[in-house]
Amino acid sequence: MSKIFLEDLKIYAYHGVLPEENIIGTYYLLNAELHIDLWKVAESDDLNDTISYADINDIIHKEMKIKSQLLEHVAGRIISKIYESFPEISYIKLKITKTSPPMQGEMKGASIELEKSFKPNN
Repeated sequence: MSKIFLEDLKIYAYHGVLPEENIIGTYYLLNAELHIDLWKVAESDDLNDTISYADINDIIHKEMKIKSQLLEHVAGRIISKIYESFPEISYIKLKITKTSPPMQGEMKGASIELEKSFKPNN
């Protein structure tokens, strides 16, 4: 299976349980892995035979603008919207990292990862 990756997409957003997280916001890093057959486009060199990275990027940005308490909810929405737009995808894995979580100690971030397999469309 072929894969498309979007790596370390940095977006400023306002998610969290604490009220200040919804006011101050922070940066999030997103990594997406999508499984899709890319052999047709490998031969054709035609954008119509594949999924545009830009379209995936747009979906992620739109969903990140919608405030949520939990990153799991955000990831679930993003995965659903991507699959809704591109049902030829057979698998999506999405990792979201909150770069400055309001917790003690120094850390690179706190992350969740959600993945889903889809039945192939015949």
